[in-house]
Amino acid sequence: MMPMPATSVSANDVLSTADADAKAVAGRAFRRNVEGGQFDFKAFAPPALTPARPLRPELVPPSGVAKRGLGTAAGRAALLHAIAHIELNAIDLSADMIARFANAEELESERDRFVDDWSKVCDDESRHFAMIQARLGELGHAYGDFPAHNGLWDAARDTAHDIAARLAIAPLVLEARGLDVTPGMIKRLESVGDKASAEILKVIYREEVAHVETGIRWFRHVAKARNQRPVPYFQNLVKDHFRGRLKPPFNVEARDRAHFPIDFYGKLAS
Repeated sequence: MMPMPATSVSANDVLSTADADAKAVAGRAFRRNVEGGQFDFKAFAPPALTPARPLRPELVPPSGVAKRGLGTAAGRAALLHAIAHIELNAIDLSADMIARFANAEELESERDRFVDDWSKVCDDESRHFAMIQARLGELGHAYGDFPAHNGLWDAARDTAHDIAARLAIAPLVLEARGLDVTPGMIKRLESVGDKASAEILKVIYREEVAHVETGIRWFRHVAKARNQRPVPYFQNLVKDHFRGRLKPPFNVEARDRAHFPIDFYGKLAS
């Protein structure tokens, strides 16, 4: 492989970038490096347990994030801010997937494809964050203006020891949950006349289906490498690493399009 130029961006560079807008730019630049066949193997060095983050927003317990009605610009901005926070975490989760796990022995024959898949996810999440940040600006706000909680990265820390656990929880529980709730958010935004925000969420929703599909495909790969049956293996990992139970109703149609059948998750809701 060709050597990386001095200006190359690795997965660890994404994780170590604190400014939110700069992190999104780095996430897109990392994908360009991968597309060009420019792999910097320092990207596979073990990353810090917690990525660099901006000073704002204030991080509070989930109960401290107030819910606001969508009848005002501030209320819609608060909703978009919560989604922006999810997308910022998702940038780091996809970069961390590569930096932390690309050298896993289960991936030995598929490492380049693993990096390609998750760098594409990183690019998408970076673009999603930038889209929401721009819309927040149109509403008179910016990322950091509202409190947020750190539940997503708490789950990342809890699964930092094992690629199967990370795949089970991050894309297949947390991101799949987005498939369940995003259509309702789109309808609510359309009902108050905010078509601009709704259109952004439609883009995110469509592309998150592909992210869940990436997650289940790699989960099956790791399960096979470990001689595990995918469905019970997934269910046991969720029971061990997810706090609480899965919340129906599920968007079975979208999950099916992601090749993530109800056999995996249906029993976990009861």
